[in-house]
Amino acid sequence: MVGIKRKQSASSGTKSSRIKKRKHTSPPAVESSTSSNLEAETDSDPIIESDTIDHSGDGDGVSWPSDLDQDTQDEKEAAAGVQHKSPRQTGPTAAPETANGTSSLSKESHAKQKALAHERKAAKPNADSIARSKKLWERLRRKSHVPLDERKKLVAELFHIITGHVKDFVLKHDSVRVVQTAIKYANRDQRKMIAKELKGEFRNLAESRYAKFLLGKLLVHGDKEIRDLIVPELYGHVRRLIKHPEASWILDDVYRGAATSQQKDYLLREWFGAEFAIFKSEGKENATSVLESILAQNPEKRKPVMHALHDLINQLIQKKTTGFTMLHDAMRQYMLNINPGSEEMTEFIELLKGDEEGDLLKNLAFTSSGAGVVSMALAHGNAKDRKLIVRAYKNLFSQLAHDEHGHQIILAAYDVIDDTVLTSKSILPELVGKSADPDETQTEALTTAINHKFARIPFLYLFANRRDSFMDVTERRLLDTVHRTRTETSKKDPATRRKELIAHMSPPLLSLIANNAATLVQSSFGCQFMMEVLPGAGSNRAPALKAVVALVHSESSEVQEALKTPAAGRLFKTLVQGGPYDTQHQRIKIAEPALGFHNLFFEALQGNDQVLDWATSDNSFVIVGLLEAEGFENKEKLRKILKKSKQRLEEAAGQRPKVSTAETGRKKVKGKGENKGVRLLLQNIV
Repeated sequence: MVGIKRKQSASSGTKSSRIKKRKHTSPPAVESSTSSNLEAETDSDPIIESDTIDHSGDGDGVSWPSDLDQDTQDEKEAAAGVQHKSPRQTGPTAAPETANGTSSLSKESHAKQKALAHERKAAKPNADSIARSKKLWERLRRKSHVPLDERKKLVAELFHIITGHVKDFVLKHDSVRVVQTAIKYANRDQRKMIAKELKGEFRNLAESRYAKFLLGKLLVHGDKEIRDLIVPELYGHVRRLIKHPEASWILDDVYRGAATSQQKDYLLREWFGAEFAIFKSEGKENATSVLESILAQNPEKRKPVMHALHDLINQLIQKKTTGFTMLHDAMRQYMLNINPGSEEMTEFIELLKGDEEGDLLKNLAFTSSGAGVVSMALAHGNAKDRKLIVRAYKNLFSQLAHDEHGHQIILAAYDVIDDTVLTSKSILPELVGKSADPDETQTEALTTAINHKFARIPFLYLFANRRDSFMDVTERRLLDTVHRTRTETSKKDPATRRKELIAHMSPPLLSLIANNAATLVQSSFGCQFMMEVLPGAGSNRAPALKAVVALVHSESSEVQEALKTPAAGRLFKTLVQGGPYDTQHQRIKIAEPALGFHNLFFEALQGNDQVLDWATSDNSFVIVGLLEAEGFENKEKLRKILKKSKQRLEEAAGQRPKVSTAETGRKKVKGKGENKGVRLLLQNIV
């Protein structure tokens, strides 16, 4: 009520009387009165303590009144009719200012506040130790500016301060960095000392906003003993920690990068229900996280286990925390134990598609288990499901192709999507370019992909006769599972689907070979790419085959050296034979239509000398293949050339002479051994 009365009196004539009085007041009196009022007002500013750093100005627990609060107060007084002069006004009534225009009273006030903050910091436990350790940390963190001898002294002093007080340092946002630096430069015994002092607190550290990084530092720089101190303290708390905003990331880091396979089993088993967290089978060799084995031993537990697993998976997906490797492993265990075509499978696929932003599917693509989940979802889903899953990876297929696990999703899409037009429009353009005649930038990107360990696989997969030459066992097992599933979910014949996809992919790849054969032949991956694509590409192969033949008389020294490599030898042998060797049927699988490369190759060999150079080289099997090739028109002519130079062939087929010790000054060096290709040639010309 007092405030209301003051505002009413101010609006009813007091304002004019006060202004008139100020006009008749002498300047010195007004200046004195104004200065004293300002000083009183400044000294009475409140100091607000905060328990959190987020509400403080500089992390010391103190918050100052803001300019916004002052502006709000001025607006209220103006609305009530109260007027007063600003402390920054000029003239005889202004407060004294420094040379840079800052009020001296404001400067004194801030000095008092800083002093008060310093006193409060000094009153905290271990204040002197923390202050000194932070000064050491400021010096140590500039690694390139600190000599080795000085750093050793600083580290020794730092450990002298923190030894016995590590727990007091690790739960504070500033001092925990000091301990992290200590771990970085510590020796093995010093790291073990820190780990043992923190024993029993690792779960709390994982939940701390700042101390979780210390836990990661211990695991990175620590050894097996430190790891075995940390990981067991997480047992029994996995379901809680994986949902914690801070602990979930460090738990997944432990699971992915630090834990042993047995420790991973203990951690993942807890996803199957509270029973597996309370009654751990620690120490038993038969403890496993393979859900199929657990359900086989206890079939009555299937319903509660599957419910607990699905519930936790769903919670993390709804929270948008889908980047955890542990989550992807759990999802794969769940999917492998769902009956195909069941309601559970339908609901699970809907769960995968339910993420409107597509982050779940994108995160799944870059882990082994996650890629398996997406591949199986493609196999079990219907046409609409597959279309939505493929759409989630729009503009990402090139990145998937270069990933160790992501390329498996592309292979699964090749094998199960019946609509090859959808595949050719959604996936292939991102891999090979939209035009059959790509520009220079696209050509360079495609060449880089073909020479990449994983990015080349989506190109080779459709053309290759043998998958084991570029795919590991795990990948082949996954695709075998996809193939078994597609018999129930896909309608199109696999051979027809593959033929249609090859027709879409062949033009840009053949164009690449025709324009860049000299570059491709210089790498083993490039030779393998041409060896697989040319026999299986179908029609319009003539320009590409001529480009490969032209390498024989290339003037480039790099190309000539590349032709002597085993990879180039396998390429030319496959082409002159007319196709790859089928290990299953023990015969040459002739390409359709026929390549005709044997005749082109023989015509390109300029004279008898070049034929003999190939026949006596390390790639002599190319000439052997030429003699054995079906449809080769110049077999007799080639045989006559070889017969005329039988003596040279015999010399090349025999063992090279041993080099004596006297000639080399070293131990005896055995010859390379006989050339088996030349020996076969000698048998063929008899």
